[in-house]
Amino acid sequence: MPAPDPAAVTPRRGLDPKVAVGVVFVAALFMSIMDTTIVNVALPSIGRQFAVDPASVGVVNVGYLVTLAVFVPLSGWLGDRYGTRRVFLAALALFTVASLLCGSAGSLDQLTVYRIFQGAAGGLLTPVGMTMLFRAFPQEERMRATRVLMLPTAVAPALGPVLGGWLVDSWSWHWVFIVNVPIGILALVFGVLFLPDYRTERAGRFDAAGFLLAAVGFGLAMYALSEGASQGWGTVRILVPAAVGLVALAALVVVELRRPEPMLALRLFRDRIFRTANLLSLFSGAAFLGMLYLFPLLMQDALGMDALHSGLMVFPEAIGVMIASQVAGRLYPRVGPRRLLVAGATVVALCLALMAAIGPGSNLWAVRVLLFVTGFAMSHVFMPSQTAAFSTISPASTGGASTLYNAQRQLGSALGVAILGTVLAAVGTVTTTVGGTPTANLDAYRAAFLVASALALVAAVTALFVRDSDAAATMRRAPGTDREPEPAGVSAA
Repeated sequence: MPAPDPAAVTPRRGLDPKVAVGVVFVAALFMSIMDTTIVNVALPSIGRQFAVDPASVGVVNVGYLVTLAVFVPLSGWLGDRYGTRRVFLAALALFTVASLLCGSAGSLDQLTVYRIFQGAAGGLLTPVGMTMLFRAFPQEERMRATRVLMLPTAVAPALGPVLGGWLVDSWSWHWVFIVNVPIGILALVFGVLFLPDYRTERAGRFDAAGFLLAAVGFGLAMYALSEGASQGWGTVRILVPAAVGLVALAALVVVELRRPEPMLALRLFRDRIFRTANLLSLFSGAAFLGMLYLFPLLMQDALGMDALHSGLMVFPEAIGVMIASQVAGRLYPRVGPRRLLVAGATVVALCLALMAAIGPGSNLWAVRVLLFVTGFAMSHVFMPSQTAAFSTISPASTGGASTLYNAQRQLGSALGVAILGTVLAAVGTVTTTVGGTPTANLDAYRAAFLVASALALVAAVTALFVRDSDAAATMRRAPGTDREPEPAGVSAA
């Protein structure tokens, strides 16, 4: 059993640090993830109030996503330098205050600035919170720690459109931001009272060159991925940021590999299972989150469903993820990550391919069952990949590994939306009948679902390269539990 992190501070007020970290991180992660989907429903209402066209309102989300990408690389160093507790609580406080400011914004410019503050806080919350979680739980309890993350990861994206639609229809768009405030305050008070601290013995010097290159590279790449489909990939507004971003990221790799104390610990990618799990997560996340972007568009724009009912249609996916988290957690020590990942990603690919057949005559209950199965299978990808990725990472390197893992996850999400959005734009979501009446072009959605299926299939192939023996430390039973049978997958490399 690995030695606990020697930098961990004594738990506050006698509360188990696992419970304290789990409660605060789940609340913060729930707010952060839900915020990326709940705002989409409010954009038309925001545009009407501020008298701006729909294309201009999109800057509210773009500013948030770009700032999020800029601050994720900084999170690991800040947590190691100032302590995870201090950085996490500061980010949580900033996110809560920024949410209140967003809800009180009197102009689009004000709202955009406040969303940038939200993005900065969100870019710190998830990586630093994950660092705390994995330092609180020893290796043999990592699957249990990952199970903690399933609630916000599964429910928040699906709940966002439902809650956002209800708040906008019943109250106003301001409430999609204000709803974060009471959650943030409660989590902040609980964190101040009970959250332990985790800090490495030596954080190293601040890598200014690495930070600047990461900020430019990730920020411009996120901008290009977010706006490419709508603005057009061949336009100067997209080509220039994309080119500069790619050059900055290439320079970042060269610079960071040469520095003894880099901001981004890219050398961690030499670790076989960490590298493979990150690559698998990139493709599976692109497929799954791309589907969550695509499905409401199909329901609303092509099939005429309102936003609230479209959001409710997606919710069985969250139920599938939550139920499967209990199954996957029990199978993981016995079967190993490799078989779970291959099976889960393959089923997701099949489900996404079947979604290409959804049309006006589709049975909605059959569609709900399909979404449930997709979520159930995706949980067998989410949990094993995240647990296995950190199985050989030392406590001192957890902050850097968490930073890389979350940077990849953000890019994967944007990549999925960008690819599927580009497919929709290329095929065209509207066609004109012989009589000149515009109708929805279902072929565009079919093509996009098939591309999402292909992304999931790439994840399944990548999973074949995962070795259960590399994840052996996370397949042991925690002390005090029933004896675990010999893992069947350890020798199946």
